[in-house]
Amino acid sequence: MKPVLMHPSYFGPISQWVAITNYEKLVFEDLDNYQKQTFRNRMYIYDANGRLNLNIPIKHASALGLNPKDKQLYRDVQIENEFDWQIQHWRAFKASYQTSPFFEFYEDELYPLYHKEYKYLMDFNFKCMEFVADCLQIDLNYSKTEEFILKPTDQNDLRKLIDAKKSHPIELKEYYQVFSEKKGYIPNLCILDLIFNEGNASLSYLQSQNLEFHPG
Repeated sequence: MKPVLMHPSYFGPISQWVAITNYEKLVFEDLDNYQKQTFRNRMYIYDANGRLNLNIPIKHASALGLNPKDKQLYRDVQIENEFDWQIQHWRAFKASYQTSPFFEFYEDELYPLYHKEYKYLMDFNFKCMEFVADCLQIDLNYSKTEEFILKPTDQNDLRKLIDAKKSHPIELKEYYQVFSEKKGYIPNLCILDLIFNEGNASLSYLQSQNLEFHPG
């Protein structure tokens, strides 16, 4: 089986973790340009009003003394910590998942991620993904790319799953969600939604998905 090629993300949508838990080898893209409107700095959770978008603010090139026309590498993008985004996101988790079956079980381990400043977005995202791996009780063994290849032939290219705006031909089985009886089921939210609602059953859920990903 070819390794799967992905972007490190802000915890990551469920579709990403289906791939991670069903492939033997994982490669993270380390040399791509940063792009807006992706799960690099965005996640979707489920609150009382439906799908809620949480964004991590980033420092724009001009604030760093760079030419705004020049693209930044993802790994060089810095978080704008002048905004109280960590407090806002933590409060959103508490409000959305306090009544979920397993939020309290993971709360203490999640808390430090939102009470320590991180400079680089990618560094923070790796910490987030390592947290998820710990919750799922899996080893997040991965390598990083050594060069950027637009269309790799020796890897299953699932980098497109980072795009938060485009829909992908992915069907996921429904699972319990706190507000689904009032607002309906919302698919492919942040992996935290699955973990807070399904707990230890999350890994078996991910591994049971018979998804066909189409590289490209």
